[in-house]
Amino acid sequence: MGSHPESKDSLPAPVTPAGRDALEAILAHPARTVVALDFDGTLAPIVPDPDRARAHPDAVPALAALAPEVASVAVVTGRPAGVAVRHGGFAGVPGLEHLVVLGHYGAERWDAVSGTVTAPAPHPGVAAVRAELPGFLDRIGAWQGTWIEEKGRAVAVHTRRADDPQAAFEALREPLGELAARHGLIVEPGRMVLELRPPGMDKGVALSEYVRETGAEAVLYAGDDLGDLPAFAAVDKLRSEGIPGLLVCSGSSEVAELAERADLVVDGPAGVVRLLAALAARIG
Repeated sequence: MGSHPESKDSLPAPVTPAGRDALEAILAHPARTVVALDFDGTLAPIVPDPDRARAHPDAVPALAALAPEVASVAVVTGRPAGVAVRHGGFAGVPGLEHLVVLGHYGAERWDAVSGTVTAPAPHPGVAAVRAELPGFLDRIGAWQGTWIEEKGRAVAVHTRRADDPQAAFEALREPLGELAARHGLIVEPGRMVLELRPPGMDKGVALSEYVRETGAEAVLYAGDDLGDLPAFAAVDKLRSEGIPGLLVCSGSSEVAELAERADLVVDGPAGVVRLLAALAARIG
């Protein structure tokens, strides 16, 4: 798919019939719409150190303008919910009372109304992998520049700092998959990162459950990464059940598969923020 030129306040046109139908439904019935968004690469620019990732400076104002007009805004992320809230600056913002953060692919949930995180007990395999991973990477001769990110309910191995990030990523996929399986976990590939986490939850499951919980009659989902493909698939399924859905790709040359499946491709987090602001202006 392609992207369309967009000014600061214009609403870009989806390139697919399903996307155009969904945008019409969202504009006609915003109060019955869930707007769901990935965090890293979608609301926040990708940076070499995930601890330094922060939401685009215009993201919170755009969300605060849009959230009161729709049924809910949901940030769906692999990060711990509390980390996404801090890095996003979502807490205590007037207008974001309808915001939820579904962290760890929905295993954790932060609600703006209560300001609290709810979550089940962690999977024991994560602690086992966490303990084994440094020695494991050393034994298999992991590429120079590979490093481990602690994510609480998951652990991730990044290759973005390696001399050849893609080669390091490919070399680690199979051995990390075997390590994960040994401890009852799965590997979720992303943009130069392999995340080891419990099975049974992904962004698609989290999104589907949340849309059903809210009773939404239309949905927008924006993402940028391989981990967003399950959410795209969930929107496809919701469409088949009669719920219009708009799929937005936060443009990336690294994940062509997502762009090809999107109804609308925008120019990274800045483009996502412009889209949110334009939606708020149109329906406000």
